[in-house]
Amino acid sequence: MPHSPSSAQRGRVRLARGASPWLLPTVAAAAVSLTRARRSGRWAAVAVPTTALAAGMLWFFRDPEREIAHGRVISPADGVVQSIMPWKDGRTRVAIFMSPLNVHVNRAPLAGTVTSVEHIPGGFVPAFNKESENNERVVWHFDTELGDIEMVQIAGAVARRIVPYVTQGTKVEQGERIGLIRFGSRVDVYLPEGIEPAVEVGQTTQAGVTRLDRG
Repeated sequence: MPHSPSSAQRGRVRLARGASPWLLPTVAAAAVSLTRARRSGRWAAVAVPTTALAAGMLWFFRDPEREIAHGRVISPADGVVQSIMPWKDGRTRVAIFMSPLNVHVNRAPLAGTVTSVEHIPGGFVPAFNKESENNERVVWHFDTELGDIEMVQIAGAVARRIVPYVTQGTKVEQGERIGLIRFGSRVDVYLPEGIEPAVEVGQTTQAGVTRLDRG
């Protein structure tokens, strides 16, 4: 069963694992500039943008607790449904576009065992572009009660690093944190044959909360 955080935990927001290479330098720069701004007006001009950037990084890399929904397949990402496309093998691909303002931590769409995590190098065109399917990406496969489920994390024009949290052979709960895409990106989920999508193009999703399958 998915882990349900307590009311106190739901109110807590932590920082995403894998954020430190971007977060630490900006926070350090903001701290230095604020300290020196007390002695120099020139540093005050520097402190404003560096502090704003640090605050933006803290917002970008937030990782809130979630009450995990019930359903066969739940959304792995915060964002907007970009497309719903029938696949030749009978599956349905649900593509979710993540903007820089969304939470960037992705969650397991189902409970199961991670059977593969494959990193594929590629380009960095904007994630809403059709050619983004050739971008850098990580292809996940899960062995679940519905069979093999494929999920793909696709990097965008700004996102230059996908950070998996778990490895092949790991058993995961539905809604468990499994990885991070830095900044705006896309996540695709392939619903098995016979599973109808419960979402529509343009609909907003929340990782671990929005149900993707029609029950």
